[in-house]
Formats: sequence, structure tokens, C-alpha cells
Amino acid sequence: MGISSALYSGVSGLNTNAAALTVIGNNLANTNTAGFKGSRTVFSDLLSSRVRGSGGTSQVGRGVNLSTVDNIFSQGTFESTESNLDVAIEGDSFFMLREDGADDIYYSRAGAFRFDENGYLVNPEGFRVQGRQYDAATGELIPGDPADIQVVDEGLIQANATANITLNTNLDASGDIITAAFDLTDTNTYNYSTSTQVFDSLGNSHLVTTYFVKTADNTWDYHVSYDQNDGNGETEDAAATGTIVFDTDGTIAAPQVQNVVIPSWNNGSTDNQSIDITIDTTQFDSDSNVISQNQDGYAAGNLTGVAINADGAVVASYSNGEQIFVAHITLAKFINPNGLVQTGNNLFSATTESGAARIGLPGPELGNIFTNSLEQSNVDMGKEFVTMIQTQRGFQANSKIITTIDELLGEVINLKR
Repeated sequence: MGISSALYSGVSGLNTNAAALTVIGNNLANTNTAGFKGSRTVFSDLLSSRVRGSGGTSQVGRGVNLSTVDNIFSQGTFESTESNLDVAIEGDSFFMLREDGADDIYYSRAGAFRFDENGYLVNPEGFRVQGRQYDAATGELIPGDPADIQVVDEGLIQANATANITLNTNLDASGDIITAAFDLTDTNTYNYSTSTQVFDSLGNSHLVTTYFVKTADNTWDYHVSYDQNDGNGETEDAAATGTIVFDTDGTIAAPQVQNVVIPSWNNGSTDNQSIDITIDTTQFDSDSNVISQNQDGYAAGNLTGVAINADGAVVASYSNGEQIFVAHITLAKFINPNGLVQTGNNLFSATTESGAARIGLPGPELGNIFTNSLEQSNVDMGKEFVTMIQTQRGFQANSKIITTIDELLGEVINLKR
């Protein structure tokens, strides 16, 4: 082994340190890239040569080699944003994306999403976010593989006729007992009343009113009426009656359900609309009042906005106050994320080294979703600059080896003189 072999050791040092500087430069260039994961270089020595001497056989190194470039998948910090379509992952999982017209799935940590002109949820490069769809009829997730998330604006959503009302009230235990016959036009014939807005099949609103009459201690009658448009103005028709008996502690054994059938609203909507009224009330020595009331009908409405909630569900909001769950973002997790291959645009592809992806909804296993947030690059600039100094010195040292060997070879050539 001659002196010239040291030249090649120096060359290997120049090459590997130059590659390390390229990695450092790429890290620093992406310090402001959302979801970017930095890399590091790992060096290894080359196979040594064996040299025989009087003391035996020795090994002399032949330089350095670039062993691998590892991706560092540590958690990046979160930045709060104004967009309700920005999401970040806390954990080791990835968003799933697909290019239109292709079947390959890509993976990313960058959650800066938006909707394209066709209503697909996409990243800035147009790759479609994958998720599981909700059944519009049942509100349950549809089984199966993740698919493109799309919100279709079909104009007005259809109205939903009220089928259930829940009244949670308190009736004053100290109220007067009324013996007069009930007359909804005479306030002296009932103790308390409350009205609930309901909707017919066309989305028109009406009032259903429940009147409460104390007929004896711990005993109340109720009367249900509704507003009916008969062409001569709003009139009220009695619809149903019932009796509530309270225990001595002011409670009832179970909420009472009263079915009311509306023969006709006289406006072209569906006849014989059936409404179940659940009366869940107490009788305490306190003013009669409504604690809460709910009904499940709504008018027609326009799409007003779409957001991603804290669970990762894509929710469409409408002008009638309704919110419809469209889809749920799915995440993918790998046994060996270092086996993923970078494909540019903040995307990774799976390989045999990464293993198969474990796919599911956000949660304790796969990681939590944070809305109005973006994960920042995990590159530590201070650390990168320190590594840059070390790599620069390594490059300079190897270049010095080459110039020194050149001087020594010059001395060998001068021996002839």
C-alpha cells in the first residue's frame, strides 16, 4: 500500500462530508415547512487494508463512507392558525392522501387542507385527503376502506318534519288548584304554558303549546294544542290531554310520552304528522319554568361552511342550524417510519422496510387531532449550525490530507534531482 492510498481516504472524506452538508442545507431550507421532518447522516468506515510488519498483521483504514441518511420523526411544535381546515397530529401517525386518477396512497404530516372546485378536501398540491364516510340516513360511519373526502353543495338541504319533542320543566308545587274547565283562551283555567317551535314536511314552522293545570295536590293535567293555518288566520286546536302524578318528593317515576297527531297544517305539507312529546317534569317549590326543550325538526337550509372538529370529523354547517357529519379523517401508522421514502411535497411512500400501515380513526392509539393548528418543522436550527461547523471542519481536514499527500509526492519526484 503506497502513500497515494491516503489520497483516496481524503477523497472519501470530502465526498461524505459534502453529502452531510447537503443534508444540513436541506434541513435549514425547510425550517419553515409545515410538517417537515429533518434528516441526519450516519457515517461508517471503509474496509481496512491489512499490513504485515515485524510485529504482526495490522489494519490500516481506507477512508469513510456514507452509511445512511435517517429521517428524524420527532414531534414538531404546533402553530395556531385561522383556518378551521388546518389540522395537526399529536403522535406518530400520518395523514393519508391520494392523487386524482391514481391508486397509490401517500402519507404526510402537513395538515394544511382546503376544498377544491369539486368539493374534495385536498392539500395544496391537490392530493385528496382520505377518510371514512358517514351514512347520511343513519349518521353512522360506513364500513370499508378510506376514500376521498368530498362535500357536495347541493343547494338547499331538505327540511325534516318534527317527530319528537322533549320538555324538561318544573311546575310550582305551591300553585293554586284550579277546578274550572280548561279553556286555552282563558288564562285563569291553567297554571302554566310553554310553546315549542316545530316544523312540517315542507320546513314551515308552527307552535305546539303545552298547558299545565294543577287539579289536586301532586296531580296535574296537561293539554297540548297546535297552531293550524285554516286560511282564516292562526287558530289553535286541542290535540291531546293527559295527567301527571308526582311523588311526595316532587318527582315522577318516569317521563311521560304523549303522542300528538296533526291532521293537517292546511299548507300542502304531509297530513297526519305524528309527534311524540316526552314530558320530563318535576314539582318543586319554585316558579314554573322551562329548564330545556328540544325538537328534532328543521327547515330547509343552505350550506354555510365546513370545518374539521377536534375528533377529526368533517362537519358541514347549514343556515338552519343543522350540522351534518360528512366524513372522518383516517390516520396511518407504521412500525418502521424510517423505512418510508420521501417523494417531495411533504409526502412519503410506504416500502417493504416501513411495513404495512395500520389505519384507523384519530384517538389514543393512532394520535390525536388538533384543529386550527399546523405542525411546524422539527428542525433545530442551533443544532444544525453546530453540526455544520463540525462537518465543515471535517471537510477542511480531509482537503488538508490531499494537499499534504500532494506535497509528499512532490518530494518523491524531486528525489531524481
